[in-house]
Amino acid sequence: MPAFNEQQIVKTDYGSFIEKVDSGKVKEVMLKSGQVYFTAVGADSNTVAYQTGAINDPELVDRLLAADSPNPDGKIAFNQIVPQENSPLLNFILLWVLPGLIFYLIWRQASKSLRSRFGADGNFLSFGNAGSKIYAESDIKTTFADVAGQDEAKETLTEIVNFLHKPEKYAEIGASLPKGALLVGPPGTGKTLIARAVAGEAKVPFFALSGSEFVQMFVGMGAAKVRDLFKQAAQKAPCIIFIDEIDAIGKKRDAGFGSNDEREQTLNQLLTEMDGFDGRKGVVILAATNRPETLDKALLRPGRFDRRIQMELPDLEGRKAILEVHLRKVKHESIDMDIVARATAGSSGAELANIVNEAALRAVRMGRQAVTTADLEESVETVIAGAQKKNKVISASEKKIVAYHEIGHALVAALQSHSAPVHKITIIPRTSGALGYTMQVEGEEQVLQSKESLFNRIVTLTGGRSAEEVVFNTVTTGASNDIEQATRLARAMVTRFGMSEQYDMMGLETVNNAYLGGDTSLACSADTAADIDREVLRLIKEAHAKAKDMISSHMDIMHEASSFLMEKETITGDEFMQILRKHLGDDFIKV
Repeated sequence: MPAFNEQQIVKTDYGSFIEKVDSGKVKEVMLKSGQVYFTAVGADSNTVAYQTGAINDPELVDRLLAADSPNPDGKIAFNQIVPQENSPLLNFILLWVLPGLIFYLIWRQASKSLRSRFGADGNFLSFGNAGSKIYAESDIKTTFADVAGQDEAKETLTEIVNFLHKPEKYAEIGASLPKGALLVGPPGTGKTLIARAVAGEAKVPFFALSGSEFVQMFVGMGAAKVRDLFKQAAQKAPCIIFIDEIDAIGKKRDAGFGSNDEREQTLNQLLTEMDGFDGRKGVVILAATNRPETLDKALLRPGRFDRRIQMELPDLEGRKAILEVHLRKVKHESIDMDIVARATAGSSGAELANIVNEAALRAVRMGRQAVTTADLEESVETVIAGAQKKNKVISASEKKIVAYHEIGHALVAALQSHSAPVHKITIIPRTSGALGYTMQVEGEEQVLQSKESLFNRIVTLTGGRSAEEVVFNTVTTGASNDIEQATRLARAMVTRFGMSEQYDMMGLETVNNAYLGGDTSLACSADTAADIDREVLRLIKEAHAKAKDMISSHMDIMHEASSFLMEKETITGDEFMQILRKHLGDDFIKV
């Protein structure tokens, strides 16, 4: 049949096709793939191509043979195109061999990828790439010179460094390297930093990973990771393994009949691996945690983690050393380290690093080329209370209340013994929500707190509310944070510090997670708890009454200092003390 353009073919129904056959108008017919293609003479004597669907018609051939046609021989030319079929062999290859080959190649590639990722033993249950980072000697730039404020920890870890450098000196006497050292302390004290410093000093490979990386969805995966980690460490020995937040896998196991959960199996594998390697080969495990009380006893026994290294918050000299380390990285001039270090009591190394960075950012904003002491002091306040809210609009009446509130704190603090000197008073709002604050800075590092000093702190905390009551005969919400701190301090005096005559040295409260804020829980009966509340209330009332009496007796100082504060918005401790001495003399008696 001649080739026709698809647009030239007219679609019709099978009945019309039979009608044209019977009327002698059809010239050619072709059956192809269930379709009937035919040509017929149209009304204008032109040949038109048609298409219709084939129907199971046994009499079609006889009908075509018997029908007339416009062809010269009077017969309809017809045929059927049979689709070319593949040979049986080709069909077998296409349907069976080729899909099987493709599946095999995919499986092989996937297996290779899994082996490279989870281990080379090919066993699905033994997948174990530890996901740890291996640092070569040149990659670790941190040394003990970069770690400040942790002299005791550095001294303890120096022995490990010496062993890795000269193991033969220890082998002569028969000493073995401690298998593990547990770094314990609050967040930000430099546990990870000092672990990297050990590797940097010893110039050995450093495996660093988190305890959470061992916890997997499938049981057995974490244990396989532990096996693979120690296998790599044995190949790289001498080296250091550092596991951060080890409490993720090292928590105490259940006291029941055991468990098959993933975390417990991972812990069991870790205990086995720590028992299985020789300490003389130079593989040292360092681990860090903020919750040592939650760790399994078997993990802490000698022969596993032999040493426990405390990473405490730095003292005054430690804070100075940390500030010096971080100030090396920024341009600065004439920094008074003593003032900044005393103002940052209780800050960790990470917080001090943040303070230095904030000071550098402030210096840039102010258009200076170097950081000054003022920048550091402002950054301390920014970290503690937030940035200044310069666009905050406060009414004159509220501003007056805030000023008297803050002077109330400062006056009570200045008139008491065992109280930190006032460093700064401000009524500029901060982003933390504070409308003002009074900053006290200890003259020297305080390690022990006496009953008198703690009670005087409560008196100072109630000074703001007392000023509102005495001056304005009202109370506001501005004392909410003072109330919270005073209540917590008074409760600690009664329940934990043994500073109550009623309960003497009886412990009534336990502290959990001491390095993470210190959640407390009462360890007494309900009746005793009610008595504790009454004792706490007595302490706070006594402190409140003392603060009100002190403010009522020095109203002239309150008025002058508050007016000066409203005018300046921020005054220093020295300016406040000048007003105090003007009224009381240089040798006024503190109570």
